[in-house]
Amino acid sequence: MASLTRPAFDLHEKSGDSISVSEKDKADSTCDVETQGKTSVEEDWENDPEYASIPRLVRDTISFEDDPTESTITFRVLVLTTAYVCLGAFVGQLAMIMARYLPAYTVPLGRLGFSLNPGPFSRKEHVLIGMAANAGASGMWATTLAANGKIYFDIDMNPFVALFFGWATAIIGFGFAALVRGVLIYDPIFIFPLSLQQVTLYRSLQTSYGDSTTAKNESEAEIASQKRRTQRQMKVFWILCASIFVWQWFPEYIFPMVSALAPLCWFGGHNKAASFLGSGIGGVGLLNITLDWSNIQSSVITQPWFVQVLLFVGFVFTTWILIPIVHFGNIWGSPTYSVMSNGIYMQNGSSYPFNTLLTPDGQLNETLYEEVGPPFSGAQYLWDNFFWCASFTSSFSWMCFFLGPNIWAVVKSHFTKESVHNDKISKMNRIYPQVTVYEWISIFLAAVVTLIVIIVKGNGVYMPLFTFFAALGIGLFATLPMSLVYAISGFELKTGIFNELVYGYTIDAPGSSRHPLGLLAYRIVAGNVWYDCRKIIEDQKIGHYMHIPPRAVIFSQLLGSFIGLPVNYAAMRWVVATRLDYLRGIKVDPIGQWTGQELKGYNSAGIQYGLVGPSKLFQEPIYKPILWGFLLGAGTPAIIWLLHKKWKGPKFHLWNTTILFANMAEFRGNISTGPFTRFLLGFVFNFYLYRKKYQFWRMWAYISGAALDTGFNLNLLVLFATIGTSGAVMPHWWGNNAQSVERCFGKVK
Repeated sequence: MASLTRPAFDLHEKSGDSISVSEKDKADSTCDVETQGKTSVEEDWENDPEYASIPRLVRDTISFEDDPTESTITFRVLVLTTAYVCLGAFVGQLAMIMARYLPAYTVPLGRLGFSLNPGPFSRKEHVLIGMAANAGASGMWATTLAANGKIYFDIDMNPFVALFFGWATAIIGFGFAALVRGVLIYDPIFIFPLSLQQVTLYRSLQTSYGDSTTAKNESEAEIASQKRRTQRQMKVFWILCASIFVWQWFPEYIFPMVSALAPLCWFGGHNKAASFLGSGIGGVGLLNITLDWSNIQSSVITQPWFVQVLLFVGFVFTTWILIPIVHFGNIWGSPTYSVMSNGIYMQNGSSYPFNTLLTPDGQLNETLYEEVGPPFSGAQYLWDNFFWCASFTSSFSWMCFFLGPNIWAVVKSHFTKESVHNDKISKMNRIYPQVTVYEWISIFLAAVVTLIVIIVKGNGVYMPLFTFFAALGIGLFATLPMSLVYAISGFELKTGIFNELVYGYTIDAPGSSRHPLGLLAYRIVAGNVWYDCRKIIEDQKIGHYMHIPPRAVIFSQLLGSFIGLPVNYAAMRWVVATRLDYLRGIKVDPIGQWTGQELKGYNSAGIQYGLVGPSKLFQEPIYKPILWGFLLGAGTPAIIWLLHKKWKGPKFHLWNTTILFANMAEFRGNISTGPFTRFLLGFVFNFYLYRKKYQFWRMWAYISGAALDTGFNLNLLVLFATIGTSGAVMPHWWGNNAQSVERCFGKVK
């Protein structure tokens, strides 16, 4: 079958002459890097159609050897998955001990019998444990319903209802993942950048332990060289992991000033303007540098350079340009409605009394609403909504113009029964049985029935049943275009306010509850279809790269979801119980950790689009421009596509408006440090090193990012278990100033 037309995007593109779409069928569409130092194997790959269709970045990362007899779902996997998901502990060394000392005893359960120790700990077992742990962390958003209920309405949601609501919304994502995996998993051009970092780590871990799958034609010298290489990688991995674990105690506890270094504040003294511009905590973070890995993360390595440029451009335009114009120009409602707040106000700028407008049966008190008036918002919150609208429609428009041929080829293959993808990876993995259609349907229906029961019973969800089916439809509608953007860029989109608009108009039906928590429940259902589906598909891509049976991957993900949610829920309950005054805004957290700005945003949206409703809201002049964002998002990809067809030199195909608009919609009210530092590091890693020192980048980039993330997460766990639970406070000193940890004294009242 003829090869698919490649989409018009290149990851980590170099400057220079562009390559036409037809030429990309013959060339590597992903990595335009120097060809110096290519091995004979790499040259053979480029001449073999099975390998040439796979981006070079993927070819250089994964293994093309597989042992179908390797252990997958074993007793060790079940035990270590439970331990890892619950405790977040390191499992590599524990796995080696279990492989060495567990008895080789087979539990006699007939067809369900299993061995406690089927042999050496395999790389596939290792990957499955990691997938389960990742799935266990995916239920956090579902806990926000119970959190907001307590914070803003003093409602204690039944724990069992909260857990089953979270489980069901997480599992719905599996059903929708089944619909898009044919496009995203098997097409080699959708690389999922973050998954390549994970694959590098898994391969290095197992090779360093002596469990490496090598090519049949490799000599002993080549095998020994590969092992030495991975041992060097793992040595650096553990050094970086330990270093970042120790370092993170400084920005998080001992020396919080380094989390946001604000030179404008230092030179500006007590000048209010300098402090507002320079502060990364409550200001716009102009030239603000962070040394806190939580504000950086490995996206500086995994995200392609063109994505990082788009993100920085969007940040500069909204945060370094628009916010100062509004703040100092006293326009668009400022200072009456703070540009740095995503809360809602009365017309005079006082806090909006949403609780008094809510009747006991979840309706809007129309009489009191006439007295109070509509809710007003700051300019940043309004343009965030505008750009969310633009990003949502842009994702569909971009998909049609730039990725349409790939999707159409997969759709046709379902009718012709021909295999669309004949690359080496897909061919190798065809020996493994797939999850059947009936099994996917069963998983999906179990979640749907559970949610229907919860919604019908009420139980603090407040979402009318008919809106649940609308949420499923919107989620299905948005899953593919948003997943496509993530698959090529590593940038996670949000559905924005489109869900709120749909919900707000549908509950205009008589008798529908207008409680703000109903809108949040709707957002969780509709959003989880995409958010959890994205995580599920990404891990399944890792399974595809690592040649793991799809059924084992799904089992591992389901197991992780069931184990992880109670832990997420318990952590949420602890945070709400111990930080309630910070989350309600009664107290101010001096280092900006416990601001609850995301939860506040959910509540603000619930009041505006749920309690009040878009029918009333968009009668107000300040809200009317928001809807024009839909038109902007739908039209700009068409313009970019026409420019790309006309002129190849400027690389218009990299001007992804979906990513740009989505980043411009990010709220920067409390934390603006991070983007500038990420841009600088991204330039070093994915512009300079990737183009000029590719072999060095290939050797160290992904393993370094994985090490820093691992050390950071371990530090976070230890901090939570020690400082967080004990409530210990670091004494104030020069690097932990009581008035401003950044030493931006112009902000001090």
